[in-house]
Amino acid sequence: MKIGIDKIGFYVPDLYLDMRKLAVAREIEPDKFTIGIGQEKMAVAPITQDAVTLAANAAASILDETDKENIDLVIFGTESGVDHSKAAAVYVHHLLGLNPAARSFEIKQACYGATAGIQMAKGHIALNPESKVLVLGSDIARYGLDSSGESTQGAGAVALLISANPRILALEDKSAYLTADIMDFWRPLYSSTAYVDGKFSNEQYSFFFANVWQQFKEKSSLTFKDFEALCFHLPYTKMGLKALKPVLEEGTSEDKERLLNHYQKSIGYNKVVGNIYTGSLYLSLLSLLEQKEKLTAGSRIGLFSYGSGAVGEFFTGILQPGYQKHLNTKQHTEMLAARREVSVAEYEVIFQQTLPIDGSSLLSETEKDSATICLAGIANNQRQYINKTAEK
Repeated sequence: MKIGIDKIGFYVPDLYLDMRKLAVAREIEPDKFTIGIGQEKMAVAPITQDAVTLAANAAASILDETDKENIDLVIFGTESGVDHSKAAAVYVHHLLGLNPAARSFEIKQACYGATAGIQMAKGHIALNPESKVLVLGSDIARYGLDSSGESTQGAGAVALLISANPRILALEDKSAYLTADIMDFWRPLYSSTAYVDGKFSNEQYSFFFANVWQQFKEKSSLTFKDFEALCFHLPYTKMGLKALKPVLEEGTSEDKERLLNHYQKSIGYNKVVGNIYTGSLYLSLLSLLEQKEKLTAGSRIGLFSYGSGAVGEFFTGILQPGYQKHLNTKQHTEMLAARREVSVAEYEVIFQQTLPIDGSSLLSETEKDSATICLAGIANNQRQYINKTAEK
């Protein structure tokens, strides 16, 4: 029985910051952002959007009523959780009007969370072939104003519907994984921004990829010639390339050309959205599928997932016949084009807007947010969410 991605969509806030303008404001050479790390725009989340609303908007864009009835498991991967106790998945389950006969929970392991969710979803569907699982990867990457990591911020969510007989990508069984207790990136409970040892994190990312790729080759007997493309977790779009190039030396010249060309297609969305943590790998996959027109059914795609702290995994999928018909390319293109650019000054004001943590209430101006699902504010220490469609 084939199990894999039946539907996939993403959502980003309707605001963005031009990276060249941020560089000028920080007195940095703009090419360091646009060429050095490969980022052009950064999605900016207003106070009316959080990990819950981003995920709910992403999922709402792909689910129909039949999906909502058949989903009996919701897995939410995030490192931008909104409550220490209640899972973000429960909020999304309600906002989308899913079948109440379902399990819903949240997974945390830095940027690896959505991948863990997908692997759990595969096991659930193997036991329950009629079920569908909604896996969400949603985050707002925050490092702080004028910090070393500021240029690798972003916000957004990817929603994946996992099922038997998938129409987009059938996930293969073999995978390779690695865990090591390291401190390359972390965010203590008391901090609203992350801490990162950038050089160390880059080194570990490349080390993890080389390790799990070697493991995978030994398990599967596959080599680069067996892959049409590779997709990477992308905190910034040059990071995957740094890990790939040294290992790619073992391939032929044809392998190198093919994989590097496809890599450029796989970063299209990420370079105009920024870092979305748990969703970054799957945004890269979406970019490849929607930006590359000549991928053929039966092609194998490799996927490298990395979550600081750290867990890494390499796994694979096979493109299904007619997969293009089940993508939302036009919708995604229009969403990105419709965003409004904010100035550096506007971005700084938005960044510093926060929900109260002293028990007071706040009412947000959701009418200024084009999203269907928004965070309306906070009252009685509870987040207040609205679905504008449901309220009409």
